[in-house]
Amino acid sequence: MTWTWRYEGDDGSAATIAGAAGSESFTSQGDAETWIGETYRELLEGGVVQVTLLEAGRRVYGPMSLRPVT
Repeated sequence: MTWTWRYEGDDGSAATIAGAAGSESFTSQGDAETWIGETYRELLEGGVVQVTLLEAGRRVYGPMSLRPVT
């Protein structure tokens, strides 16, 4: 299976990162979750506000905000 993150704006529309073609692909859910935990700050700075985790194109969970809880 392939796990990917869909990058989204506030309204749930697709968001893109300058210089990036799209989301990374992972071979496991754990790898995808570790990666988002390590890179969410850069994604947020690049304009991604929330993400949704997909397994082979099927939504697993999300949207999940990348903003810090205040």
